[in-house]
Amino acid sequence: MSSTAGRGTLLAAVVASGMVFLDATVVNVALPHLGAELHASTAGLQWTLNGYLLTLAAFVLLGGALGDRVGRRRVFLAGVLAFTAASILCGAAQSIEWLIVARFLQGLGGALLTPGSLALLQSSFHPDERGRVIGAWSGLAGVSTALGPFLGGWLIDALSWRAIFFLNVPLAVIVIIAALRWTPESRADGAAGARFDVAGSLLGALGLAGVTYALIEAQQLGPGSGPVIGAAVLGVAASVAFVLLERRRGERAMLPPTLFATRLFGVLNVYTVLVYAALTGLTFFFSVYLQNVVGYSALETGLATLPMTILLLVGSARSGALASRIGPRPQLTVGPLVAAAGLFLLHGVSRGDSYWTAILPGITLFGLGMTLVVAPLTASVLAAAPDRLAGAASGFNNAASRVGGLLAVSALPLVVGLSGGGYERSGQLTPAYRQAVLWSAGLMLLGALIAAVLVHRPEREPKKSRPCPTLPPPPTHQHEPDRDADRSATGRRRS
Repeated sequence: MSSTAGRGTLLAAVVASGMVFLDATVVNVALPHLGAELHASTAGLQWTLNGYLLTLAAFVLLGGALGDRVGRRRVFLAGVLAFTAASILCGAAQSIEWLIVARFLQGLGGALLTPGSLALLQSSFHPDERGRVIGAWSGLAGVSTALGPFLGGWLIDALSWRAIFFLNVPLAVIVIIAALRWTPESRADGAAGARFDVAGSLLGALGLAGVTYALIEAQQLGPGSGPVIGAAVLGVAASVAFVLLERRRGERAMLPPTLFATRLFGVLNVYTVLVYAALTGLTFFFSVYLQNVVGYSALETGLATLPMTILLLVGSARSGALASRIGPRPQLTVGPLVAAAGLFLLHGVSRGDSYWTAILPGITLFGLGMTLVVAPLTASVLAAAPDRLAGAASGFNNAASRVGGLLAVSALPLVVGLSGGGYERSGQLTPAYRQAVLWSAGLMLLGALIAAVLVHRPEREPKKSRPCPTLPPPPTHQHEPDRDADRSATGRRRS
């Protein structure tokens, strides 16, 4: 962190991740505007968000595996270029269908760069500094998520909703220069030349797509319609096939079973799905509700969430450092409880209410809760996985957070009865918003319960898993106590 190369690598990782996280939230503020200009229904708005989340969640594992095998910096830069090109297509969209297709492509670019950004940090920095570096990354990248509504609101009011996509072009230039100048190349040991798990990637994407389509279109076509039932069956069957295939492929899989050798890794990712589903559920409804019911402008809607941005900026690094000392469980338990309290306060917001008494307390508590969670969660996930699988671990955790958002945007409108042009009518949007906020609070409470019961402090040095039976056992040494001495002697001879 004290070196120029270290700061440059962190800059590239933070700005690149920030683009991906920004575009996951900034579009929420633009939904009423692009819906009116492109004549979109509620399903069209859902697909605008979920087209991005779907490909991001489905292929982020492949992005992590590609980085481990062919070079993390190489795949990272390819993702930056693809993401930027798709962003330009989004900004030039002339119809809702055009925009949805471009968002699918944007998610593909994000799937390549997102796991690479975190894996680059994990592989480039000394183990003693990783906690602080990941804490800084979590805080700054988390700020981009929270900054999205504010920045997007200003751009929409000052220019157009299209400007929120063109903003990625100058950011991408910064990332490319920093990565080429300061970021070292790295890959997993023994991964070069390994075969890619294309079948697993496609099955994972098909599973998510089927379930997503069924949830979104059930409100339009009816839950008992043929296309909805067919998509649901296809999605579930593909998901089951994905799990079976990955288990059969063992260490050659895109999602190696070794990652789940410790229960903690699986528990933390279930927790991630719940917390990010609650976060996305709030942001999807809150931005539209403030503009179409409360009467806020796009900029005022962004300003309403500014306290959450400040808390994430100031507190995330400190939150990560605290978790390194006391373990992740206290913060992963208390954080969702505080966030849920904020959601209960936001539940009653109505037109004519004062921002200072009706919105500020709730959004502040919600931001404080997320500040307690973000950095410890990310660091704990990586600590629970072997270093050689850093790309796959970060990819899976990113996929878990996107799946949480994907399911929230797909299912909540169906659960609360919002469809068609209902988001434009106060009489339909108000009860839907209030129910959605309560559902999000319930997800936070469930996450707190899981953390309190199942999360423990990760070991600093994860235990090595037994070798896969299909691979040769690791070499043995007859004089084990002298290994360090031999290495020291070798080092002196090389010097």
